[in-house]
Amino acid sequence: MANGTGLITNVDLRSHENNLAHRTREIDRERLIVRRGQPFSITLQCSDSLPPEHHLELVLHLGKKDEVVIKVQKEHEAGEKWWFNQQGAQDEILLTLHSPADAIIGQYRLAALIVSPDGRILEETDKIGFHLLFNPWCKDDDVYLPDESLLQEYIMNEYGVIYMGASDNIKSIPWNYGQFEDYVMDICFEVLDNSKDALRNSQMDIEKRSDPVYVGRTITAMVNANGDRGVLAGRWSEPYSDGVAPYRWTGSVPILQQWSKTGVRAVKYGQCWVFAGVACTVLRCLGIPTRLITNFSSAHDVDGNLSVDFLLNEKLESVGGRDSSWNFHCWVESWMTRDDLPKGNDGWQVLDPTPQELSDGEFCCGPCPVTAIKEGNLGVKYDAPFVFAEVNADIIYWMVKSDGQRQKIKVDESGVGMNISTKSVYGDRREDVTLQYKYPEGSKKEREVYEKAGRRVSDDSTGPAKLQLSIKHAKPVFGTDFDVIVEVKNEGSEDANAELTILAIAVTYNSLNRGECQRQTTSVTVPANQTHKEVMRLHYDDYVKCVSEHNLIRVKAFLEAPGESEPIMTMANIQMSIPSLVVQVPGKAVVSEQVTAHIFFTNPLPVPLKGGVFTVEGAGLLPASEIRVDGDISPGQKVSVKLSFKPMRAGVRKLLVDFDSDRLKDVKGVTTVVVRKRFMISGF
Repeated sequence: MANGTGLITNVDLRSHENNLAHRTREIDRERLIVRRGQPFSITLQCSDSLPPEHHLELVLHLGKKDEVVIKVQKEHEAGEKWWFNQQGAQDEILLTLHSPADAIIGQYRLAALIVSPDGRILEETDKIGFHLLFNPWCKDDDVYLPDESLLQEYIMNEYGVIYMGASDNIKSIPWNYGQFEDYVMDICFEVLDNSKDALRNSQMDIEKRSDPVYVGRTITAMVNANGDRGVLAGRWSEPYSDGVAPYRWTGSVPILQQWSKTGVRAVKYGQCWVFAGVACTVLRCLGIPTRLITNFSSAHDVDGNLSVDFLLNEKLESVGGRDSSWNFHCWVESWMTRDDLPKGNDGWQVLDPTPQELSDGEFCCGPCPVTAIKEGNLGVKYDAPFVFAEVNADIIYWMVKSDGQRQKIKVDESGVGMNISTKSVYGDRREDVTLQYKYPEGSKKEREVYEKAGRRVSDDSTGPAKLQLSIKHAKPVFGTDFDVIVEVKNEGSEDANAELTILAIAVTYNSLNRGECQRQTTSVTVPANQTHKEVMRLHYDDYVKCVSEHNLIRVKAFLEAPGESEPIMTMANIQMSIPSLVVQVPGKAVVSEQVTAHIFFTNPLPVPLKGGVFTVEGAGLLPASEIRVDGDISPGQKVSVKLSFKPMRAGVRKLLVDFDSDRLKDVKGVTTVVVRKRFMISGF
């Protein structure tokens, strides 16, 4: 609006047309939200034509205290600057503003000034707010991605699939990114405004927000709350009673909303996939193409020696050591050019918001070029040695004897960085991106990369041991009893006597030991060239006492035979599956008209479930809501609940449901809802 009763009586930001052209209508239809490097037009309504020789000037302000002020040039000049041109006269002037492709992203305030020939400002409008985002559709933007199908997935899709479980038993959960839900964009800028750099020197921080490398790194620091005003506090084991258990979340929006509403207090609690999900929401919302990645058998190498060392005592219990190997670990990749690095480092960049190790004094990780990891170029910014180890480290098991002596009992060179996964652009199926991170396991090129990265290449000239050990198991369902079969194969020409220990322990997905479920030690005799099978039966009543919320059992088999120089050990992670929910939305769905969802769940356990609660959410459908189940759910009992809601936005939407109870957690379900626009029928 204009001040007083001057010439300029009104300013029309033309939000509907601009937001449609800039692909931001999903975020907001009323406020102006545009992407850099792409022109947009606004209209000034005037009470009269401008006096002769008077001219218009446009000034942009950024920051809460106008820390950055930009004068918009009248005509396009050489160099990347804001400029505008004007058309029309008398009562309406059409202004077209052109932002440079490397403009600062953020909330701008625009003032239009009428200036006399001698430079006096005769009139100045109130400052009008609009938001500017990164533009992956603009070929000069650092985040330019020239494939429309990729942009539809990595910017516009509000629904995701996150892979978890074990490398030989991959499961998935649905996730609601919801980057275009109400006020999410404002919260994303609030996240940037609360970073340490922004609080320390607001002007410098704002000026750096033209760079997706800087913004991406800031987001990875701010999604976790370690040492700053970040969004999520991490916790890797129960109790979660003073917050929300990580597996209960079904999307990013409630997390971001809670953080903002409670005065930027950390939301409890996240684990890797929650951190990654929130980071993906923020980065997509700001306009940086982003996808969520799961690395199975992910190494966490604390000391940087490219190997993960596990110390076991003579009872096969873990003792000391800070290295770990996670069943799976999630991070995100964002697409950008790396002008700060030598050629060949553009494209997908690893950004990891899970707080693991300090990077330049902050709990953040990346951006690190995926190509640098594949080629073993560990000198590039940021955090390349840490990411390289996550997908390439050796795992070495040591036996620590009672006298303190260490004995190497197993080296696993190929068990880390397996089935690296992301959601396909072409639907809800898994895409394997392992070969973007590493050359094929055992290939000549892979060996060369290892040597280049400073990792020794082992020369196993001792030949295979006479006794071979393997573990076989079905894919058990949580709540049932199941067998684990350990096979001892004797490839020697003489019978072998040995002592076999089988140990089943409950672990979390990131290898925290939750206790021993079962152990058995037997003396076995294996005839020459034959195989002996030993069976361990795991009963629900036994493993339920120690199993973590990830329903994961680690089985170790350990064989000591007289005459064999080293003991033999092998290990298997058994991921028990849980049933999914059935979610149905019958009938047609129309914007602002009521629809009813039906949710069905059957208790698969041999015991009753207490404290049952369903959490439901969906971008464009409804905010996160809870439905509590009255009373206990008996073994085998089927529960059905109804939920009515009015869809808020048209399009293909996903309704996500989570079920949680005292003994069964992380049960998920999802259905697709096609929401049609509401057509107003004009009758007689």
